[in-house]
Amino acid sequence: MIIRRFKENDAEKVSQMIIRTERITNSKDYSEEWINALEKRAQPSHILERTAWTHFYVVEENDTIIGCGAIGPYWDSETESSLFSIFVLPEYQGKGIGRKIIETLEQDEYFLRAKRVEVPASITAANFYRKLGYDYKNGVDRPDKEQIYRLEKFR
Repeated sequence: MIIRRFKENDAEKVSQMIIRTERITNSKDYSEEWINALEKRAQPSHILERTAWTHFYVVEENDTIIGCGAIGPYWDSETESSLFSIFVLPEYQGKGIGRKIIETLEQDEYFLRAKRVEVPASITAANFYRKLGYDYKNGVDRPDKEQIYRLEKFR
């Protein structure tokens, strides 16, 4: 298993991996309508857009992309950053790969320069991030109108 920076020709595989993961893993916490809306935002063109302003990483095993994650500035801030698009294929979940992605992102320059890092967490993933030191933003411990938790970590 290797973790490396995203390359343009990864976009289709990353898109397919995210969509598959959402359909299997997130379907227990979200409606079909919500999953369909997310799928539209996981298209290769959107992935390429995101990579233009974030540092996007992929996890690869035997030429298969099994996970991904990105970090970028929080609304162009120099002192705040955000984590994005953190996914691991269902059959690889629970094996420490998500933790390795977070560890990689937390060594990235966007993390190291930040005083605060936010992650928009799905209902499905909120406890995962909390185990890694991210806590509810402003103490709000329920999903927002977008059905996500806002979590943050201060450095």
